[in-house]
Amino acid sequence: YSVLIDPEKRAIYDRYGHQGLQGQGYQGFSGFDSSVFQDFEDILGNFFGFSFSDFFADSRRSRSQAGRDLVLEITISLEEAASGVEKDLKLTRDEHCPVCQGSGLRPGTQKSVCPTCRGRGQLRYQQGFFTITRTCSHCGGTGEIISTPCEECRGSGKIREKKEIRVKIPAGVDSGTRLRISGEGEAGDPGRPRGDLYVLIQVKKHHFFEREGRDLYCEIPVSFSQAALGAKIAVPLLNGEYEILKIPAGVQSGEIFKIKNAGLREIGGHRTGDLYVRIKVKTPSHLDKEQKSLLTKLAELRGEKLEELDKNVVDNYLKSKGNKDFDQ
Repeated sequence: YSVLIDPEKRAIYDRYGHQGLQGQGYQGFSGFDSSVFQDFEDILGNFFGFSFSDFFADSRRSRSQAGRDLVLEITISLEEAASGVEKDLKLTRDEHCPVCQGSGLRPGTQKSVCPTCRGRGQLRYQQGFFTITRTCSHCGGTGEIISTPCEECRGSGKIREKKEIRVKIPAGVDSGTRLRISGEGEAGDPGRPRGDLYVLIQVKKHHFFEREGRDLYCEIPVSFSQAALGAKIAVPLLNGEYEILKIPAGVQSGEIFKIKNAGLREIGGHRTGDLYVRIKVKTPSHLDKEQKSLLTKLAELRGEKLEELDKNVVDNYLKSKGNKDFDQ
């Protein structure tokens, strides 16, 4: 209170704060709990949208801003994600006006002093014991205004332009990967940096391969004869080549074989995933008379009953699955 009622102390406090009073030898606040002001500041910030420092600050607030960031989404194929690819992206963004070089002024003119705040960039209001300082809305806190704006950009200092940017997408990206291209966002105010460009990757679902991290999965159909006798089958790879996979005789539908290092490379690393091949045995259909005869003969040779339930087969299957209590 002693500070607020003393014009000299009040002027020092308004300009330099509590430290200014201490520097002048005033000890009016010695022993006072400064957390009271912090709590008050929190209340003001939560309920009124401004801080305690807004009451006393006299520093000019600059409205100069860096350029805004841009976000673009791009969809690529799984093959492109595996190998890496370069893409040309088209975007529209703010650029500095070529006529005024971003100043917003008509060439040959200068800014004028803001008539509202008289060049201070702030307006002060007296509220009882407090002086509230707010940024001048007319000049945006700069203390200056553009009286004669550039005819090209109408004083904004920026124009909208279409650009094409080539972006290198590294191998191993996945849906949700975000790439940051520094300095390719929108132009900032004069003397301020450009924003960044963020490229959000989406990888299209593949018609043959399924992806889990670095690993790939696929399903290969084999015939009844190939499954029974064993065979060598050609497995397509993501790069367009083929890998010969040898499957043993008696392979069952659903069995999985691994082809090492046939998956995707780790993004930014050296590890490569694997390709897992799931076997699907195709039951022959549309058999002619001779084929039916051969299969019937095979069933007879194996002791398989075709006209009635072969309980032995079912029993053996269930026992192999761990069911010891199967009742015939």
